This record gives sequence, C-alpha cells and structure tokens, in this order.
Amino acid sequence: MPLSAELQVMQEKTLVENYKRICYNVSEAAEKYRGGGKIRIMGVTKTVAPELVNKSIELGIDLIGENRVQEYLSKKDFYKPCEMHIIGHLQTNKVKYIINDAACIQSVDSLRLAEEINRQAEKTGKVQDILLEVNIGREQSKSGVAEEDLSGLLGEISGLSGVRVRGLMAIPPIGCGEELFEHMRDLFERHKGGDFDTLSMGMSGDYVTAVKHGSTLIRLGTALYGARIYK
Repeated sequence: MPLSAELQVMQEKTLVENYKRICYNVSEAAEKYRGGGKIRIMGVTKTVAPELVNKSIELGIDLIGENRVQEYLSKKDFYKPCEMHIIGHLQTNKVKYIINDAACIQSVDSLRLAEEINRQAEKTGKVQDILLEVNIGREQSKSGVAEEDLSGLLGEISGLSGVRVRGLMAIPPIGCGEELFEHMRDLFERHKGGDFDTLSMGMSGDYVTAVKHGSTLIRLGTALYGARIYK
C-alpha cells in the first residue's frame, strides 16, 4: 500500500532527522570507546513502506535487513539497488527464494539450515556469506545457537563449500546491562580472523552500547524509520 503524499513528506522529514542523529551517536561512541573505526548501519525494513526505504538509501543507508521472506518478495521490485541481508528466523523451505538476493544470511543457528543454504548456493554457483546467531541471553523465546555449542557448529559448517561464515549475530535481552554485550565481544574475538570479521549486535534501543562493546554492524528499525504504521 503506497504512502499518501502528506504522510510520506512527514515520515521522510523524521527519517532525515533520525539518520543525522544516529550517524552522530555512532561516530561519537566509536571515537570515545574504540578510537574510531567503521560501523555499518543497517536499515531494518520490516513493515516499512518501500518509498521510505528508498529515501533512506538516498540518504546513505547502503544495507537493509529483511525479517520476513514473503514481505521481502512483495517489496523487492520497488527498492532502489541496495545490499540486503536476511536477519529474521529463516525456515529451510524459504532459502531457495532468497538465495540469489541475500548478500548475507545473519540468522543461521543450526547445521540443518546451513546445509540447505549450502545446497541452494551450490545450485547457483555462489558462496553464501552467513553469520551464526548466538542466543547470548539463553532466552527460550529466541532462536540462536547456545554459546557452548558454537565451536562445534563452526567445525561442522567448515566442511560446506557453499557457505562462508563471516561472524556472529546476537540479540541481547532488553535491559540486560553491558555484561552480555562484553561477553558477546569476547566470544567473537576468540574466533575473529580472516573472513570472520563481522559482529552484528545492537538495535534501536541499545546500539550505542553495542558500538561501545565492539559491534561492527548495528540493525536499526524504529530508531531510523520511526514508529511502525503497517502491521
């Protein structure tokens, strides 16, 4: 459903203001806590109208994150060119629909899913970048591999020629404090090296904390696009 002209103008104005604030906050946190460095800002496009996504791309967002395969397929033809990652829980039977478009699949948490990604990638002659999602807060309601199972899963996936593990992704529990962010950085640092260079951590409510504790990629929806309107 397209945005009305009046609503689009209002949302675009909010977007511009939000983007400026986010860039300032990220730059300031990176300089203060890490001596600078590049942190990628992802626009999380769940329920966001394509017109607003395109405006964010014009502003400088060069990476979008998609939660739902069906929603992405319904919107992708309206998007301006932009790198796309899958960040939501991905069912094995949906892999074939996004394998040609996804630059990275951030939500891999099992050998079964990795094997299906490998199978579909090999069909297209592609090596698919993935991140392993870690359930760092051990929350039953969230997907992700348990911390103690991470090394084993990395070892099993290493034999798959159609996937390349680029790093880790995590969603620390709301209000968990900074200890889990620091613990997630330590976990990432144990495996860092070569192609393993991405720590995707931090969302609208905690992205400054995530930058402080080593995140290389933050995933922003509400903080960037404003409160969701479409459900």
